Amino acid sequence: MAGRILVSEHEDSRAAGRDKGQNAATGAGVWSSGRVRTRQTIPLSTFDSGVGCHCWLVQQCDSRGNFSRQFSLLDKPAVAPKFSPAVDRPQPGDYGEADWTDTQPPMGLSSDARRRRQNSFARTTMVKRELDRHGRWVLATMAWIGLWASATQVRAAEDAKANEKAAESPSAEAGDKKPDETKPDAKELAAGHSMHGEAFNEGPRQHAYLMGGTGNVHLAVTTTSAEAQKFFDQGIGQLHGFWYYESERSFRQAAQLDPDCAMAYWGMAASNTNNEKRARGFIAKAVERKAKASKREQLWIDAYADYFDEKNKDNKRRREKLILALENIVHEFPDELEAKAFLAGQIWWNEGAGIGLGSRQAVDSLIAEVLAAAPMHPVHHYRIHLWDNAKPERALIAASLCGQSAPSVAHMWHMPGHTYTRVKRYEDAAWQQEASARVDHAHMIRDRVMPYQIHNYAHNNEWCSQNLSFVGRVHDAVSLGKNLLEQPRHPQHNHYGNGGSAAAHGRRRLFEFLSKFELWDETLALAETPYLEPTDQEDEQVKRLALVGAAHFGKEHFDAGQACIEDLKSRVADKQQAADKAEKDAEEEAKNEKKPDDQIAKAKKDARKSHDSAIRQLEEALAELRGFRALARRQYKEALDLFAKAGGRIRKETRSRAQLSAGEPDKAIETAKKSVDENANQVLPLANYVDILYRAGKQDEAIAQFKTLRRVAGHADLDLPVLKRVGDVAKALHLGDDWRDPAPPATDVGIRPSLDALGPFRWSPYVADDWTLNDGAGKPISLHQYRGRPVVVIFYLGYGCLHCVEQIKSFAAKTKDFSAAGIDLVAISTDNPADLEKSIASCGIEGGFPFPLAADPSFAVFRQYRAFDDFEQTTLHGTFLIDAKGFVRWQDIGPEPFNNPEFLLKEAQRLLAQ
Repeated sequence: MAGRILVSEHEDSRAAGRDKGQNAATGAGVWSSGRVRTRQTIPLSTFDSGVGCHCWLVQQCDSRGNFSRQFSLLDKPAVAPKFSPAVDRPQPGDYGEADWTDTQPPMGLSSDARRRRQNSFARTTMVKRELDRHGRWVLATMAWIGLWASATQVRAAEDAKANEKAAESPSAEAGDKKPDETKPDAKELAAGHSMHGEAFNEGPRQHAYLMGGTGNVHLAVTTTSAEAQKFFDQGIGQLHGFWYYESERSFRQAAQLDPDCAMAYWGMAASNTNNEKRARGFIAKAVERKAKASKREQLWIDAYADYFDEKNKDNKRRREKLILALENIVHEFPDELEAKAFLAGQIWWNEGAGIGLGSRQAVDSLIAEVLAAAPMHPVHHYRIHLWDNAKPERALIAASLCGQSAPSVAHMWHMPGHTYTRVKRYEDAAWQQEASARVDHAHMIRDRVMPYQIHNYAHNNEWCSQNLSFVGRVHDAVSLGKNLLEQPRHPQHNHYGNGGSAAAHGRRRLFEFLSKFELWDETLALAETPYLEPTDQEDEQVKRLALVGAAHFGKEHFDAGQACIEDLKSRVADKQQAADKAEKDAEEEAKNEKKPDDQIAKAKKDARKSHDSAIRQLEEALAELRGFRALARRQYKEALDLFAKAGGRIRKETRSRAQLSAGEPDKAIETAKKSVDENANQVLPLANYVDILYRAGKQDEAIAQFKTLRRVAGHADLDLPVLKRVGDVAKALHLGDDWRDPAPPATDVGIRPSLDALGPFRWSPYVADDWTLNDGAGKPISLHQYRGRPVVVIFYLGYGCLHCVEQIKSFAAKTKDFSAAGIDLVAISTDNPADLEKSIASCGIEGGFPFPLAADPSFAVFRQYRAFDDFEQTTLHGTFLIDAKGFVRWQDIGPEPFNNPEFLLKEAQRLLAQ
């Protein structure tokens, strides 16, 4: 078919010599697409005739976004192009419409281009194609993305350089001295709190760095600093990826470089749309400075100042006004791509607030306008959300490009997992979610972040584990669930009571996988470990008893299983007694108040109602366990009767096997088939259906379904009980022990990097920096003295900080408890050695202070451990648990000291026992 292709070659520098993208310190790599280097148009016949470029893939799709053709150019010979200086540099309009002429020569990789590739440039190739005589256009993308390694040593050097530059920067000094009516009195400022006000306390306190890979975005702002513009653009890319904590950091860095850059404060506000109190504080600072900004920037600031105005109580109305304000920017400045991108994103956001989208296709067309000018813009993210719960297949192209459009942002790798899960492509979904986790892990190690500090991390990983289970990679799924449980917990962020936390997600998924895949041996082994530990939450204890009891009956351990039943019976009796008492007390109170009979009856009913849910949960768990006991005794009819009383706790696979054993094959087949229909492309229901059909005498149907299972279970664990049960079908087909038939890799997922290049597979703690400081007597204390024994290191802000004194006293009172657990304590103060005695005296502890205090008046170790505000050059509170091998297993850094030694002792024992 006649036509032409536009090829734009992009580049971005990365660490020289690391062709595989390996981070020297962590094994992590960061993918980055960069600026346009060249642009040439090529006749389609060029590709068809065998002239092509190294490592390119062309994906052709029709006007509706459906892939119609794809071909690889990996093995085609390169042809030296005739580059000119004019096209070797970025050109105006490089992201705009193509010049469809036949005058430019074919493009390949010259020796110079190959040398640039060897010197670690990243290239992304965009393809536009004239489709047919009807004038429709097709957008396809082919990408050869090189790795940009971000080694920890390089990052550390950049941080040190940034700190030095910030300390010497005239603009930073000017910003510190600039009068600001919102600043609290310096004398009243609490240690560790921001001098700029409350809004600055909760956010990032360390410098940003130009990380690359945050998206092909640009929003020009009024600034005296070219570097501030770079950080601002980085923040915009991070906003598009919902990486709000890091976007705020980038905008803060821009503001430090140019304190008068009004849009930097707008960016901080935009990073806090979920924390409007903080957002109002930031947007107020943008308004203060907007007179120095352009008219275009003022429109941005006014739009969000109105949105965050506390006077606007009508949430629907203020959201609608924000849409109108963004539309006005688009109208006044039609070339402003970011206005179109934010408009599309905000329209989608408004849907979650109950404001109708109107037309998804109209919003999609707005996104298409952005992509027509910048094909690798991170607006792909919004297209996935737009179609996620409507027609996810329309986001397949976006899913193939989303992560690659902003590869340093973990959430951008996560989002395609939504699309692939919706269209039942669980293997591809799991790949995306694993990629997201790996990018997060690299970030955690590189920037010393705890898992619970990343808003989407736990959700991504639990979803990944679920998709792994769908394709039968159950051991990986269990491992990931355990890893979520292994991670550090925090009383504010990560605990069982927080349903969105790693602890809650990990426990829920682990229970699910162990139960539905009948991993009874592993269940009983884990029941004796912290992974399935008893908790003080009643509902969690009920779940645990049901799982452990089912495992015992699955192994025919009748006495142990019966003990779980008796425990549940006792809990039911206690709840019933409490409900009876509540009902009686309510009746007496109503009678004493001389209420009529109908109100007395209502009071009794209401009093019992508060206990009904807990009693019902216990009774259903009891019915479930009694059902498993009946199964173990081969009493199948009784088991089915009991399962019917267990509510929704019994899976269809379990019920169908009981029905078959009870002599009800038709019902068994119907139940198993229903599960397959409800869970398409999942290994467990399909394998169970094959088993039920085969044992019910439907061998031909079983074999037909088994052929599908071979492909669906292409990467499944063959030792799963449900897959062992279909072994007879495999033998009948003479397939051998490994009967799996994996599907070939998908060809419409874009150019995927090596997963290992993105980061490590599992979260792991980072290595603590060594330090040596003096105590009050001038005696040196160093971290390496504690090697071989875990230690809690407390960073406090001197004897003058009252909250610090309270913290030190609290931990001092628990010194013996920590010591009994094999854990030492040491504290590092901002005081000089001579003033350490004042800290001891302020605590008022008789008999001497129970653990060493060290002095760090230069704040050198505070900086090492990031217990330091780079922006304001002031110290922060910090508490760290460092294990016997020198790894940081837990940390808390912030404006307030961590003053819960009981929690940290218990958490330290849990972490160190792993």
